[in-house]
Formats: sequence, C-alpha cells, structure tokens
Amino acid sequence: MLAKEHEVLSKSGCPAEPDGGYQQMKAESETAKPVVRSEMPIRSRTKVLAEMAVVIALSTVLSFVKFSIWPQGGSVTAGSMVPLFWFSLRRGARLGVTAGVVYGMVQFFVEPYFVHPAQLLLDYPVAFGALGLAGLFRTQELVSVAVGIGGRFLAHFVSGVIFFAVYAPQVYLGLSIGGNAYAYSALYNGSYLIPELVISSVLMIVLVRRHMIDLYK
Repeated sequence: MLAKEHEVLSKSGCPAEPDGGYQQMKAESETAKPVVRSEMPIRSRTKVLAEMAVVIALSTVLSFVKFSIWPQGGSVTAGSMVPLFWFSLRRGARLGVTAGVVYGMVQFFVEPYFVHPAQLLLDYPVAFGALGLAGLFRTQELVSVAVGIGGRFLAHFVSGVIFFAVYAPQVYLGLSIGGNAYAYSALYNGSYLIPELVISSVLMIVLVRRHMIDLYK
C-alpha cells in the first residue's frame, strides 16, 4: 500500500508531503503579487510641467495689463491670477502652490520691490504661492478663488504691517485711520485684491461652466 502511494507521488512530480501543505504553498505563491509603486509616468509629468510653464507665462503676460497701480506695489490686472487658479483646480493644491511660488519669483524679477529678505518672501513666493491653496476646493470655484486670494491678502497684510507702517497716513481712501499700520495695510491691499477677487471669480465661473478645467487632461 505504501509503495503504491510512493509510486503515485513520484509519477505526479509532487513532493512526498501531505496534500494540505502543498496546496497551501501553491495558494500563497499564486496570491503573492509584486509591490508596484504608484508614480506619475514620465509622459504625464512632462505634460504637467508644460502646463505649469504655460500658466506661469500667461499669468505674467496678463499682469502687464494693469488698470491701476499703487506706489508700493499692487495693481488691478486683467485676471492675471486666473491661469494659476485654473491650474490649481486642475492639478491640485501641491502643484498649484509650486506654480504660484515660481510665478511669485518671476514677478519679483520683473518688478522688484525689496526692503528686507522677509518682505521679499512674504510679498512674492509666499503671497503668490498661497493662490495654489485654491486646489483644496477643486469642486467649488468661488470658494477656491476666495481662499487663494485670501491667502495672498494675508501675506501682503503681514508684510505691510511690519515693513510699510512708515507709509501709514492719517487719512487713507477717505477714512481717518490715524496712521494705524493695520488699518492702512488692510485698506491698501484690499483696495486692489477685492477687484481682483471679482474679476477672477467671474472668469473662473465661465471656465468651469464651459468645462475648461479638465480639457485635454
């Protein structure tokens, strides 16, 4: 009897061990799968970088179309932040912030206004990088624009209070502020960012309604 079992196992080519152990090993080998790292393909990364370069260039061009300008910087433009908002909603906050930081440094080299290294950081890479926070609200275009511009306002506001308090007048925009740096910085930066908020919101609504956010994605 034992000889017959040994002969059967030899012919089948299976090791002489209980069926249960063999089946378990076979099942484990079939279910084991190699770990695949989730990385963006090179072609996709190239496309994203190309998009980023285009939106930075377009924002820079639109920033030259100004309706008004203030002495220490700040102007109402032809929707210069909209390409960055479009990119942030399309690609997310991380890439949106990156594009904003790069755009901020481009703005510094195009129209530099420097009084201190911390002021440079606040008014350029930090302020414009904050626009990328719009990517946190990719399905709510109005909220995304408000968050992005709100972040930029906060950076400029802090910079104004710390580095431009000396310019605070007694009366500004018809309001008596008594030389208060906080009121001056809020009014100064709000005077051009509120119109920018309106312009950007209108343009983003048009882009979203026309399904332009995911076009050729």
